Amino acid sequence: MSPTAKIVARLSVIDRFLPVWIFVAMGLGVALGRLYPAIGPMLDTVKVGGVSLPIAVGLFWMMYPVLAKVRYGKLGSVGANGKLFTTSLVFNWVIGPIVMFTLAWLLLPDLPHYRTGLILIGLARCIAMVLIWNMLAKGSNEVAALLVALNSVFQILFYSVLGWFYLTVLPGWLGAEGTAFHISMWAIAKSVLIFLGLPLVAGAATRGLLVHSKGLDWYESHFLSRVGPTALLGLLYTIVLMFAMQGDKIVSLPLDVVRISIPLVLYFAIMFGSSFFIAKKLGFSYEDTASLSFTAAGNNFELAIAVSVGLFGIASGEALAGVVGPLIEVPALLALVYLSLWLQRRLFPKTVLFACVHNAGRSQMAAAWFNELADPSKAIAISAGTEPGARVHAEVVEVMKEVGIDLAAGRPTFLSDDLARTASLLITMGCGEACPVVPGLRRDDWPLEDPKGKPVQRVREIRDEVRARVEALIGREGLR
Repeated sequence: MSPTAKIVARLSVIDRFLPVWIFVAMGLGVALGRLYPAIGPMLDTVKVGGVSLPIAVGLFWMMYPVLAKVRYGKLGSVGANGKLFTTSLVFNWVIGPIVMFTLAWLLLPDLPHYRTGLILIGLARCIAMVLIWNMLAKGSNEVAALLVALNSVFQILFYSVLGWFYLTVLPGWLGAEGTAFHISMWAIAKSVLIFLGLPLVAGAATRGLLVHSKGLDWYESHFLSRVGPTALLGLLYTIVLMFAMQGDKIVSLPLDVVRISIPLVLYFAIMFGSSFFIAKKLGFSYEDTASLSFTAAGNNFELAIAVSVGLFGIASGEALAGVVGPLIEVPALLALVYLSLWLQRRLFPKTVLFACVHNAGRSQMAAAWFNELADPSKAIAISAGTEPGARVHAEVVEVMKEVGIDLAAGRPTFLSDDLARTASLLITMGCGEACPVVPGLRRDDWPLEDPKGKPVQRVREIRDEVRARVEALIGREGLR
């Protein structure tokens, strides 16, 4: 199977063919509108927050499963990597909105409704599909989960403020007062609170209650596996209703859809490219770089659609711009997954992970020898253990010091699933079935004796055997 086929195969059927399902939903909506021309007034009979009840149900439906996935408890870990999360916040909440605002005004100067829809998209940071793109690109699942939780909270706090600023205040400052939309901050805040706040509270409450009563494994393997995919069904349901009300107008204006698509494609490319290379420049690992870049490039189209419908109505140009978003996002972000993996091979050295039980002897020696002998521009080594000890064994420190390598300051590290995913090759040394199994990760086992408690002469022999194996590995992999 080719690399492209492998990546596509890891997507669910719904995710893999999302553009197709969106086109099908559009067609069903247009057909429904022609069969029942009075569907618009009928949908508007009962309203919630200025939105017809059937559509409000769809907007809630597409947001709730996404927000039930967010690991809110991880927000307490944000301070552990302040530079990474500060960089992410700057890209998501400063640079992203500015880039979309600029593209929308430059490329849609004569289409203010579509322009406003795009600006609302630029303010809505991705909290759902980014986890899929991050996984496919082999980014850090833990970092991505933290960034999603962070963006969920920031959207509640700042979306309405930024929406008011970019739609009402900034155009006036730039001399475009006549084309600005005069929308109150409260009007935006009301839509955000109804269509993001309520599902966020419901999602967080569901997660808290079910994890407490059933356990995390049950919640993620049973509840989320069944409820999670229905978010896209909620999106498709909403699109059917939207196109039932304005399908004829959309079908008669195909060039408008193309014009909406152009700034979206440019936005994805600019945000991903700039965040990726700045993260690399700041010294982040590939895994953290990929997570940051996909979070910066992705958008929460469900929220943008909900706010557009709440402010301007379901038949508005603003709502149409929101619908075009996921139509373009899926193929664009899938292309960026391939680009990210290509950049990983070109810009980041391979990572070889040496693993044993306590990470206090064999794996420490192997990683030290590898980093001493291999070309660091081609590969680096790390080590970890399934049950890490308190410190590197004294006899190991002693014999490695004899060859000019100081391990006195070394600290054993826990071999987590996430750490294992960062590696391109896993070398195990006695951890057996306790070592993580990562699909697609190359793995080898070196049956080396544990040096703990052995006479110094025997530890020297183990040290030399480790060196010989490492030299053979470096030669075989072409890493000199």
